[in-house]
Order: sequence, then structure tokens, then C-alpha cells
Amino acid sequence: MIASLRGTCIDIAGSGVVIEVGGVGYAVTVTPAHALTMRHGSEVFVRTAMIVREDEHLLFGFESTDALQVFDLLRGVSGVGPKSAMGVLAHMEPAQIANAVAHEDDGAFRKVSGIGPKTAKLIIVALSGKLGAFEQVALVAAARDTAAHPAATDVVSALIGLGWREDAAQTAVDETIANEPGAAAMGTQALLRAALGALRPAAAGR
Repeated sequence: MIASLRGTCIDIAGSGVVIEVGGVGYAVTVTPAHALTMRHGSEVFVRTAMIVREDEHLLFGFESTDALQVFDLLRGVSGVGPKSAMGVLAHMEPAQIANAVAHEDDGAFRKVSGIGPKTAKLIIVALSGKLGAFEQVALVAAARDTAAHPAATDVVSALIGLGWREDAAQTAVDETIANEPGAAAMGTQALLRAALGALRPAAAGR
């Protein structure tokens, strides 16, 4: 069982990356936002879940233990496979998933491709009472000073890597943290998505 990988990122394509460890390249599926934080030729570390099937071995990568744990819980829900579980994590951070379950907001899960109304309700029922620790994370994160958002530096670097000017990237992140509802509770992927949304209307500033 491969539980984690630390090595050089040698290929990035959408939600797929290749991480070379000791001369061996491992194909890993991550969320699109997670992939955007990686750089070709840079060292990366991912926690992994290995799915073994009769005809294939699949590796899914995560930037936090929380994301990995929520992925495993989602896969335990009838009708939710690994790709659907990754789809949920591509749309929501673990704390946001926990809050959706706590508030019985099945609509949040119906937004994910491949998850219909029945499966969305099953997720709510199956995960009820199992995500309390992640709800607490959200409360703690929300209480932090937004000026010291733990993901801000990583998101600015990711935006610069995508071609945005440093001043434009920094401004977008600062404004997102200050104005986006729930920004204080966002992880790297969610903050990056929100900052990209703020930048796209101002593409002329690139």
C-alpha cells in the first residue's frame, strides 16, 4: 500500500500529475486546484490512497490528511466511487463538506458531476455524525485573522506560476480573503478557486 509520495513533479495535465520517486514515475490523480499549486520540476509531497482493482491500480493524491480522511469516508457511501469522491473534494474543502452534512445541505453535493439527488441524500445520512472534527476545524479557521491566512502565500505563488503579475495576484488574494464569505475557513484549493474567479474578469491586467 502506498500511503504517501515525496518526489519531483515531472508532468502535470489537468487533474493528473506524475511524481518521480527514486527513478519511478507514479501517475496520481489530484483535484484540478491541487494540480495548479504544483510546478514542473519541483519537489512535492502528497498523501495518497491506492485503489486496487482487477484491471488497474489507481493512486489518488491529497495535500492534507483531512482531505484523505474525507475521501475515504465518501468512498464508503453507496454509489460514491473514488472519482465522485474526488469530484466532491474538487468543489469543497473538508470543512465545507462537514458543514454541508451538518446542515443537511444535499444541494451542495448535487452540484458535483455524477452525484444525483439520491446519492446526495445518502451522503448526508451516511456521514452524519462522522465529520465533527472537520466542523471544529472550520470554526477555528474562521476565527483566524484573515490578514494571516495560512494559504495566502501558496495561492499567490500558484497564481504567479499561472502567468499573473505578482501585484495582481497579491491583490486578488487579499481582496478574496477580505470579501469572500467564509474565506477564513478556506484551504489552499478553495482560496485559489475564489482568487481565480476574481482575476478572470480583469484578464486585461495580466
